[in-house]
Amino acid sequence: MNDQKNFFIAIFLCFAILLGFQYLVPSSPEKKHEVPSPQTTQQIPTPQPTQKVTRDEALTSTPQRISIKNNSVRGSLNLEGALFDDLTLTQYHETVNPKSPEIVLLSPSTTPHGYYASFGWVESPGIALPTEKTVWNTNGLQLTQQTPITLTWDNGQGFLFQQVISVDEHYMFTITQKVTNSGAVNVSLTPQGTLARQGDPKSSGFFILHEGPVGVFDGKLNDPSYDDISKTGTLQNPEAKGWLGLTDKYWLVSLIPDPEATITSAYTRQGTGEATLITAHYHRDPLSLAPGKSLEVTNHFFAGAKVLSLLDGYEETLGINHFDLAVDFGWFYFLTKPIFYALEFLKGLLGNFGLAILALTVILKLAFLPLANKSYASMGKMKELQPDIEKIRERYADDRLKMNEKVMELYKREKVNPMAGCLPMIIQIPVFFALYKVLFVSIEMRQAPFYGWIHDLSAPDPTSVFNLFGLIPWDPPSFLMLGAWPLIMGGTMFLQQKMSPPPADPTQAKMFLLMPIFFTYLLAQFPAGLVIYWTWNNILSIGQQWVIMKRANKKKVKKNAAKA
Repeated sequence: MNDQKNFFIAIFLCFAILLGFQYLVPSSPEKKHEVPSPQTTQQIPTPQPTQKVTRDEALTSTPQRISIKNNSVRGSLNLEGALFDDLTLTQYHETVNPKSPEIVLLSPSTTPHGYYASFGWVESPGIALPTEKTVWNTNGLQLTQQTPITLTWDNGQGFLFQQVISVDEHYMFTITQKVTNSGAVNVSLTPQGTLARQGDPKSSGFFILHEGPVGVFDGKLNDPSYDDISKTGTLQNPEAKGWLGLTDKYWLVSLIPDPEATITSAYTRQGTGEATLITAHYHRDPLSLAPGKSLEVTNHFFAGAKVLSLLDGYEETLGINHFDLAVDFGWFYFLTKPIFYALEFLKGLLGNFGLAILALTVILKLAFLPLANKSYASMGKMKELQPDIEKIRERYADDRLKMNEKVMELYKREKVNPMAGCLPMIIQIPVFFALYKVLFVSIEMRQAPFYGWIHDLSAPDPTSVFNLFGLIPWDPPSFLMLGAWPLIMGGTMFLQQKMSPPPADPTQAKMFLLMPIFFTYLLAQFPAGLVIYWTWNNILSIGQQWVIMKRANKKKVKKNAAKA
């Protein structure tokens, strides 16, 4: 029996099971596909066969616009249809180069990848309602944090429609819909909101990351995939209180009705290829409006970066239930979110997320120090017992059952737990994957620099040994990107391995030696921040193991001297 072999096999299996599970198992249970009620589909856009134009041409061809500008975004609101269809995130760029283009989030419907939203009313017999072709009047030409705007439209039947729109300093818009009935007829009006995205959705292609529809209904996350919608064309959400939208890796566009209102909502998918149109739509229960009266409905619209502190803040100030679930923290949510906030706190103290990762590793080491000390002490004893174990193996080479029985008797007599050596690595696994999620999905980690050649902790090490770390002017293919940090990690893993009890079986020993190589190649494709964490953790473990074994050797020398 060789517990070191089992130790590394267990780690390999944990990686395989966790990665395989996320690949094979859907991120959410299979949902029942239903055809939405007629009201739900009445105002959903349909794919238009019009010829597409560039974004600049689309914006200049619709001059009836109100500019939008605050500390985080710039863009414009289309007065035709009161559409949110032009928004750029001014604090984020496409690459680490600050001169690279800023992130464009919303675009007009006439562009190849139109992305837009609107709020209005479901069609009602006998009353003219504003549509996507309605041109609204405005009391101002600029929407800022200090200057909200009011849009108005009179239907000529005694009904005045208004939209009061404001924006905070980040990405949250507030839309208050008002209707005044100066006629003599009692009417029923149904508030609604629609989000539409054109073109075949391009995701990052990572199976551990959800990109697509996302929402929370009565406190439960609902995140079907784009493929789920395409199976029937329409996917009905639970009728409940909540919010819904479409998410990318770092960006979210979301419709947020009154948190106390029960909504009926659905996702639809029409067309194929670049003619694809994906929509998220909701409507509330009808509201009665008597003659001489007014009604008012407040909605919110989020379009921006998924900054966790902002999402949590909106949940607190606006009552948006579990808005933080827009960030895909995965199964280890209970661990991932605290780790994220711990890293953010340490970054505030140290000024760098890389240093925060190193500090967090030390804190975790200290937290599990008693358990790790016990484990390494047990490993030291096992190393001392290797000659005795080898004798047992030789003596009972033809009787494996008897051999294992004698080995276990030896462990019991010497009070050694053969599984103790596995504990440090087992503890690391959930932390490893939680940190991986934090680095992979958090906008705060995007393009976060470290020192030296690491300019983005959320991306793999950009260097490669196969071009001598940039000395040779050649860009290796991705499978040959074996950077400096993964090699350092592999070296520390090999050194830690040499300090552990060696396998007695030569075949097992060779397998044992291959593990650092396997993990070096595996982690070379992981975020650099994760490799730095694993490397630093190995270094701390080596130091801890060396101290414990040195103490054990001193005790052994004293014991032998006493016997002599």
